[in-house]
Amino acid sequence: MSYNSFEVAQKQVLEASVLLKLDSNTTELLLWPQREYKFTIPVKMDNKSIKIFHGYRIHYNTARGPAKGGIRFHQDETVDTVRALACWMTWKTAIADLPLGGGKGGVICDPKKLSAEELENIARNYVRAAADFIGPEKDIPAPDVYTNPQTMVWMMDEYETITRKHQPGVFTDKPLQVGGTEGRRDATARGGVYTVREACKHFGVNSKGTYVIQGFGNAGQRAALLHQEIIGGGKLIAVSDSKGGIYNPDGLNPKELVVYKLKNGNVNNFPGSTNIKKEEVLETEADILYPAALENAINENNADRIRARIICELANGPTTPEADIILYKNNKIVLPDILSSAGGVIVSYFEMVQDKYSYFWPEDTVHSRLDQKITKAFWSVIEAMKEKRVHPRLAAMIVGVARVAEACKLRGWI
Repeated sequence: MSYNSFEVAQKQVLEASVLLKLDSNTTELLLWPQREYKFTIPVKMDNKSIKIFHGYRIHYNTARGPAKGGIRFHQDETVDTVRALACWMTWKTAIADLPLGGGKGGVICDPKKLSAEELENIARNYVRAAADFIGPEKDIPAPDVYTNPQTMVWMMDEYETITRKHQPGVFTDKPLQVGGTEGRRDATARGGVYTVREACKHFGVNSKGTYVIQGFGNAGQRAALLHQEIIGGGKLIAVSDSKGGIYNPDGLNPKELVVYKLKNGNVNNFPGSTNIKKEEVLETEADILYPAALENAINENNADRIRARIICELANGPTTPEADIILYKNNKIVLPDILSSAGGVIVSYFEMVQDKYSYFWPEDTVHSRLDQKITKAFWSVIEAMKEKRVHPRLAAMIVGVARVAEACKLRGWI
C-alpha cells in the first residue's frame, strides 16, 4: 500500500482541530500551505549540456514567524511530499515554542548520479530561482535528505552574491567557519534521546534496557552513540539500513558499528552479529525503538508486530495514522517526530540567533539550552495527553495547532 504524505498530514490536522473545537474557517486555513513556489532550474552539466531540473519551496504557515525547513535533493520528490514536510515543520516549531513557521523545499534529482560540481550548480541555481522569497526575515532553509552543510555554504554564497549583503543567517546547519553553531551535527538525535529520557521517567520504562535503530544514517548513528552517553547505559541489539539488518541479543558496540558502517557503506556482516531482514529490525523486542529512515515505515500492515514499548521517531512521518491507533491500543508509546526530532530545528534557531549577533556559544551551552527547550516541549505534550485523553501524536498536534491557530487569530487572518 502506498501513502500520500500530505493526506496523512491533513488528517492529523483535522483530528486536532476537532478536539480543539476550531471553527471551519480556521481549520480550512490550517489544512493548506499559504504559499507554494514551483520553478524550473536549467543546470550546466559536466559534459557542457544543459539539463532541466524541477524544484519546490513551500511556506506552509508563517503566523508565528519566518518559514523554517530543509531542502532535499531526491529523485522521488513530489509536491505532496514537500507540502507534508512543510506542514509538519509548522507544528514542530510551534511545539518547541520557537518564533518560526514551517516550510520545506526540494529538487527532483538523483544526487548519487551527479558530480560535486553538478550538485553545486543545482544548489546555486535553486537559490537564483528562490532568492526573492527566502531570507532571514522570510524563510530560512536548512539541509535535508541528500543535502548537507556544504550545500548550505554554496546556497548562502549565492544568496549573498545576489543581495550584495553578508547574511549568514539565511541558511542554517552551516560549517562553523562560516557562521554555523556548535552542537548542530547531533542535534536531531540528541533531542530525541532527551525525549526518551523524559518518557522513560514518566511511563516507567527502563531507559537502560535494550534499544533498536531502524535507519543507520546520520541521525541513527548519532542516536546509537548518544543513547548510551545521555542515558548512561543501554544495550543496542538490532540495527538496519537500506541494505539489510543485523541482530545480537548480547549487544552491539555502537562506536565499532559506526566505524564499520562508514568504512563498508552498510551494516551487513558486522562481526558478532547475525544478518536479518531490514524489516525484522522494526519488529525486534526491545524497550526503545528509534525509527530513523523514511516516511510510513510503520503502517497498518506491521504495527501489530511492533514490540518496543517506546517508539522515538527521528525520521519525518515514519508512522501512519492507522498505525498510531493500533500502537496506542497495544499500549505502545509513540514519541512523534514533531516533538522528538525537533532538536534539529531548535539548534538551527540557536544558529540564527548567534548569526544575528555574531556572537557564538560554547557547545555545552547549546546542549543545555536544547535540553531545556525540548524537555519543556515534552511535558507540554504530556499535559495535552492527560487533558484530552489521546495518544502522544494527537496530543503534540493539539499543542502545535492550537499555538498556530492562536497566532492566526491574533493577526486577524481568521
